[in-house]
Parts: sequence; C-alpha cells; structure tokens
Amino acid sequence: MNNLTNIILMAQPQGDQNPLMSFLPLLLIIVVFYFFMIRPQMKKQKDLRSYRSALQKGDKVITTGGIYGKVIGISDNSVLVEVDDNVKLKIDKSAILKEAADIEQKK
Repeated sequence: MNNLTNIILMAQPQGDQNPLMSFLPLLLIIVVFYFFMIRPQMKKQKDLRSYRSALQKGDKVITTGGIYGKVIGISDNSVLVEVDDNVKLKIDKSAILKEAADIEQKK
C-alpha cells in the first residue's frame, strides 16, 4: 500500500515548477514557424506586389495560366498583353507572375 501512494504522489505534477517552462516549447514552435514560413512568404508577396506595380511597356511576362507575352498597355488593375501578332489579351495584374527570367532561357 505504501508503494502505491508513493507512485501516485510521484505522478502528480510538482507545484513549484515555473509556468513559463511549460509554455516554452509552444513559444519556440511559434517562433520557428514565423521565421521559417510566415516571414519569407510575406517577403515574397511584397516583392511580387512591387514587381506588378513597376511593370512597363515592353516587359515580357508570364501569367498564372502559363501564357507568355509582352506588355503593351497598363491600367490600374489590368495589363494588355500581346501574345502573338494581332492577338492581345487583357489580364488582371494579380495574374502576372514575377519569374519571367526563364523566357530568355527557353528560347
């Protein structure tokens, strides 16, 4: 019987443990998620936003649908893209991808 009470007393949490130590693993996980997942994604979105606002006539772009073209006109929310001779598409700026570097590499 004495052994049973000792086991029960040892299984109960200690009252003098610092509550901050119990939250430390959770805080560490949040910090790791912020620096390795959330912060880089926010930086990428900011770069994409600045790229879309700096578009100029003559820039080669790729859309999210995979359409390659050249910018021939820009308005507030849309871009006029020439895909081929006499083929022009009006595309929303949010559908323009930043990575247009591979256009020259593929040709």
